[in-house]
Amino acid sequence: MTSRNEMKVSSVAKVLGAFVMVCGLVGVSNVALAQDAGAKVGIVDIEKAIKATAAGQKMTKDLQGEFEKKKNEFQKRDTDLRKMFEDLEKKKSLLTEEARQKKAGELQQEQMKFQKEVAESQTTIQKKERDMLEPIAKKMEEIIEKVAKDGSYTAILDRRAILWGSKAADLTDVIVKEFEKTSKK
Repeated sequence: MTSRNEMKVSSVAKVLGAFVMVCGLVGVSNVALAQDAGAKVGIVDIEKAIKATAAGQKMTKDLQGEFEKKKNEFQKRDTDLRKMFEDLEKKKSLLTEEARQKKAGELQQEQMKFQKEVAESQTTIQKKERDMLEPIAKKMEEIIEKVAKDGSYTAILDRRAILWGSKAADLTDVIVKEFEKTSKK
């Protein structure tokens, strides 16, 4: 039987092996790309580009407003629940065992209900973010394709997909400007 440490080492080895393989494939494809005499590659920081657009800023502001509202509401409820638990602790000597257990059970149910509401709220905000981000990302994709075709690029890569790239190859600002220009039409 293998120990947990051996299983962890085995898992890490598999992940590192896969990483090395992917790096090798990327290296091979980059060599092939570089060998293409007419290769022109651009880089875009998609996350930065989306955040820099008016639509992205509005989305961020809307989500932040909703998040802050919920955060304040939940902080108040959390404070109230803590106070109720503290009050029960202070009064426990005055209550019968049965009354204390009943009150503690009610408070635990209230705490579980609260935790469920927090989780549901997080899920709702994440869904709203995805829903708001989808049309922006779709339009961003169209703009990147347009810039790629207009600039005769062989490839435009996401900044997160590469380890290093020349600042001269960074098209993020160009993409943002084009996005904003088409948004005003």
